[in-house]
Amino acid sequence: MERILMVAAEGLPFIKSGGLADVIGSLPNEFKARGYDVRVVMPLYKKIAINWHDKFTYLRTYTVNINYEETQVNLFYYIYHDVTYYFIEHQGYFEREAMYGYDDDGERFAFFQKAVLEMLNQIDYFPEIMHCHDWHTGMIAAMCKENFNHDYRYRGIKHVYTIHNLAYQGNFGADMLESCLGLGNYVFDNGNVRFDGGISFMKAGIVYSDKITTVSPSYAQEIKTTQFGERMDAVLRFREADLCGVVNGIDTNMWNPETDSLITKNYTFKTYKKGKAENKKALQEKLGLNVDENVMMISLVSRLTWQKGIYLIIEQLFNICNQPIQLVILGSGEAGLEEKLREAEWGNRGKVCFYCGYNEALSHEIYAASDLFLMPSLFEPCGISQLISMRYGTLPLVRETGGLRDTVQPYNQYTQEGCGFSFANYNSNDMMHVLWEAIDLYYNNSAAWKGIVKNAMEKDVSWAQSAEFYLGIYRELCGE
Repeated sequence: MERILMVAAEGLPFIKSGGLADVIGSLPNEFKARGYDVRVVMPLYKKIAINWHDKFTYLRTYTVNINYEETQVNLFYYIYHDVTYYFIEHQGYFEREAMYGYDDDGERFAFFQKAVLEMLNQIDYFPEIMHCHDWHTGMIAAMCKENFNHDYRYRGIKHVYTIHNLAYQGNFGADMLESCLGLGNYVFDNGNVRFDGGISFMKAGIVYSDKITTVSPSYAQEIKTTQFGERMDAVLRFREADLCGVVNGIDTNMWNPETDSLITKNYTFKTYKKGKAENKKALQEKLGLNVDENVMMISLVSRLTWQKGIYLIIEQLFNICNQPIQLVILGSGEAGLEEKLREAEWGNRGKVCFYCGYNEALSHEIYAASDLFLMPSLFEPCGISQLISMRYGTLPLVRETGGLRDTVQPYNQYTQEGCGFSFANYNSNDMMHVLWEAIDLYYNNSAAWKGIVKNAMEKDVSWAQSAEFYLGIYRELCGE
């Protein structure tokens, strides 16, 4: 097994809306470092075109059939960190203000998946492993096995499908099955892609792929239950022999407090107190907070949605703001949540800062300056932020769900083990109880706090172990 093709709707450094982009921006590098021919293909969105198009190399033009018409595909490529990235260009489908959320998303990503499959023929590159990610690529295995089974080149591909978030499923009307995907109605009639009277890209990926993975072992178990299965739990239980969880890692070169060029003062564990103090002072001055290097800074970098547990924080905002802390929040999302956070900032000038939106450079500064990082998620397939925060010696306070349970060992005062704090029930009072414990420890037991920081900064949050796990899956599928 030598050739691996990753297919995804987004990826760093080109574009990002969530954790999927972090995975696509870092996991291929691990495979490349181990000598594999790994490549990535994604749509060429407007933002990518604006920032990167002049660096891309045109490869070829071909067509795929969408709505019974031959539709043009322009294919470009770019080599970044020795990994080849292909970009599927169609201005009408992809050069829009947003990446997702349009009425024709089904048609757009049917086009993308068809273009990817035809790309293999056009450039004569047939991977042993095609690793697809989330609903945007869920029909690839189905089309490959149903429409190309006569071609030994396609028939030899093994398909791995990773669910990053089961809540987003790509459910559309059945009318596009033939017109956009070129699949016969029998795959609807036999239930392979049928869902809620229509079709589901996510379900197709689960049914047709040779192996299904999620981004943490706990999430792999959770999604087989009715509580977290998003009505896909039955089909996931049906495929449970081929389902496993692999924890995400992060790019430890990009996220490294010792070398990070975006923070004020670089530091290691040996110098973290001084480093955090200087980064905290710089961030306080930048955001208009009271300058005090000794105050405990609590932060949150997140999409402001129900999934992320922001409602627990809103319920306890009064109590949180009454603590001897500063609160920094970076993110955007639901309008009501944004308004509540603005009100908290207005009522607590110098103590609370809410930056509405996303700013990559500012996120680095926040991780480096903060002491505690909040992630009270309702559910969390894996999570990236808690891995980054530990890398920077910023202790995560998480709810015990999904990847948060798998990656954050709670502090044990008797054994001195642990790299953060956690609570089990989705309850704001439970969250607040643990937060009080963390605040007390920060101010009244500096030796214990230093020990937890040491555990966090020494934790391996790289892709090394998880990349080997994926390679084990690939080799098994290839009979090695």
